[in-house]
Amino acid sequence: MSAIARLLWRTSGALALACSLVCACSSPAHHFTSTSPFLTLTQISRDPYTNKTSQHQTEVEPATFAFGITVVAAFKAGRFFKGGASNIGWATSITGGRSWTHGFLPGTTVFAGGPYNRVSDLSVAFDARHNVWMISYLAHKTSPSTGSLTDVLASRSTNGGLSWSTPVLVKQGGPGSAFDKDWIVCDDTATSPFYGHCYAEFDEGCCVDLVLMSTSTDGGQTWGGLRMTADHASGIGGQPLAEPNGTVIVPLIVFTSSMSIENIAAFQSTNGGASWSSTVLISRSAYHHPKGSMRAPFPFPSAAMDWSGKVYVAWPDCRFESGGRTNDIV
Repeated sequence: MSAIARLLWRTSGALALACSLVCACSSPAHHFTSTSPFLTLTQISRDPYTNKTSQHQTEVEPATFAFGITVVAAFKAGRFFKGGASNIGWATSITGGRSWTHGFLPGTTVFAGGPYNRVSDLSVAFDARHNVWMISYLAHKTSPSTGSLTDVLASRSTNGGLSWSTPVLVKQGGPGSAFDKDWIVCDDTATSPFYGHCYAEFDEGCCVDLVLMSTSTDGGQTWGGLRMTADHASGIGGQPLAEPNGTVIVPLIVFTSSMSIENIAAFQSTNGGASWSSTVLISRSAYHHPKGSMRAPFPFPSAAMDWSGKVYVAWPDCRFESGGRTNDIV
């Protein structure tokens, strides 16, 4: 079977991650260097795992973050069919994408010297004040004493993303916990009153998808207690964004009280994560659920912010299609 490797597509100074078919085995760390200044496809990682419980020669669902000319990417390696992966891989460029170093997070799953069965839902952030890169993710395990549980973890790098620590707890889950869809961001504006605050968002997926936030002020070494929105919103897929003035805005999907309708909404904090507002509606949902048993149950939004603090949100939506038979990006 061919290996699905993480690749970098670089053209005219633009960076994007892609997948390609290669045949190879892997050692724990590799260095890949681009040879063409114009157009090249550069392999930056490959799945090294061989456990029979997951699908191998697969690296999927990447997340990336760039600060200056440093780019850090993270991705699942060895994906399980029903979710999660054998480990989280990372790839770092300190040359604006011309060369890469990569490896896999230590102390995570049983395949990497850790206690967990699988890991999932990764996100990358950089804390400029503390000069720390972070990868947050969910970690799942099952035992006779606790049953199934999920923890929210973060691995840290203090040397520019070139090596990574064993994980720290963002939030420990109890028996039956099912935290879902975590995302992390740091306030990197030196003039912000909350410069160096990092914010993690996730939801408690076992019950009513309660939206939860946690804040770190020490470079991700420790994380504060959980905070809910003022209206105790139920939702999923939040992506926090830290504006230059210190306000944090979190676009997400929110569910109605019946849990049968999802809408695109947002909430915010203006006090460094000490409290969070009620959600405000961005748009009513008009989502066409794809056929063919595709794993696309919700219109997950994607959010980004420009240098001025203006927030942009996009999501799949069928309102502009006759009969709502397909989705556009709106």
